[in-house]
Amino acid sequence: MQQFIIEGGNPLSGTIKASGNKNAILKMLPACLLTSEPVILRNVPNIGDVRVTIDILKQLGAIVEWLDSSSLRVQAKDIGTTTVDPTLAQKIRASIVLAGPMLARCGRIELAIPGGDSIGERRLDTHVIALQQLGAHISPMTNTLIMETDGLVGTNILLTEASVTATENALMAATLARGTTIIRNCASEPHIQDLCEMLRRMGAQIEGIGTNQLTIHGVERLQGCEARVGADYIEVGSFIAAAVMTGGELLLQEADPHYLDMVALTFARLGVKWEVRGQDLFIPAAQPLNIVPDLGGRMPIIKAQPWPGFPPDLMSIALVIATQSAGSVLFHDWMYESRFFFTDKLTRMGARITLCDPHRVLVQGPAALRGSSNITSPDIRAGMALLLAALAAKGETRISNIQQIDRGYERVDERLRSLGARIDRIDTPTTGLEAAIESEQAQPYSER
Repeated sequence: MQQFIIEGGNPLSGTIKASGNKNAILKMLPACLLTSEPVILRNVPNIGDVRVTIDILKQLGAIVEWLDSSSLRVQAKDIGTTTVDPTLAQKIRASIVLAGPMLARCGRIELAIPGGDSIGERRLDTHVIALQQLGAHISPMTNTLIMETDGLVGTNILLTEASVTATENALMAATLARGTTIIRNCASEPHIQDLCEMLRRMGAQIEGIGTNQLTIHGVERLQGCEARVGADYIEVGSFIAAAVMTGGELLLQEADPHYLDMVALTFARLGVKWEVRGQDLFIPAAQPLNIVPDLGGRMPIIKAQPWPGFPPDLMSIALVIATQSAGSVLFHDWMYESRFFFTDKLTRMGARITLCDPHRVLVQGPAALRGSSNITSPDIRAGMALLLAALAAKGETRISNIQQIDRGYERVDERLRSLGARIDRIDTPTTGLEAAIESEQAQPYSER
């Protein structure tokens, strides 16, 4: 096991480049299975979940090699098995998106129920229904899905919810299906748009990119291509938080600000502002963080919404900013019932937070945060929120289970140190409790 030791209270300042979008690359890598030709991916973040996905592709028979620190070459010339190693599949929830490309390319996949973050139940029904409509026969077992098809056929799909991964599964399956597929009520996040652009470069015929209706005209085969992963807007939001919570000045390069309009509107309600400079963002120092009340002086509510609404994965980050903003604000994440269960750790650090129910929390700020010696990261985003709190807190904080943070943030300690943070990564003996936590988080559960 490893820990972060953070000595807080130091303003972070400097220049940093945004990493590639985690949620994009975790779908673009499986998309490489749709062709036997080589695919080159640029701006790839070297994070834990990417390394697991690479291991899965290799286990299936693909050849994957790093060309440089942020470029991958993938060629699935021969797929040697249609059974995904369950140990690998259960490590990340994005393993479910292997279903679409494997059904399209091989006509079969045997996949363990995916794992991932413990932020609440996320069912697979939307995936199953969409793939069945395309012609897949699915046999659910206790912890495994066996999916087979005699040939996918285009159809009209109305998703039961605007699920990101179900959209991506149906999209990839439809690219090689016979005929035309229309996907309605689909998600349209930036990472879906990145995936669509990659598939178009491979020869897929897709209309409606960036909207809630995609039309895919199936083709007989897809070819190799070169594609770039866009900036990770969740990471961008996290580094903005690191700057404003410590009072520092930051230049975020290649941040793709055209995807940040709703983030800007929501962060502004917490008193956070920045300047757009081409593809870069400049965050001024010493911002007076004040929560902006709604009309009539009513308490504002920040709610997670499907794109282009405020991203659910930024709820934990916005919440920790609010602990340093003057005023009161209610956070409502209706999607995930365990999203806010990490807030007791922030309360121990001095934050004034009331957990109203599993989906809503009230934050009153500003609160003087203090270091804590016994903090455990429960998932990627909560872990980063706790790290941000530690950077702003007075004194030393120790955060364990940091492999959760490493799954989604590339070399986060090194990059924070380059901005002036006092953070060290140390190896520690694994306690019985930590081993139990790690084992529990590796168990499979359903996915939205």
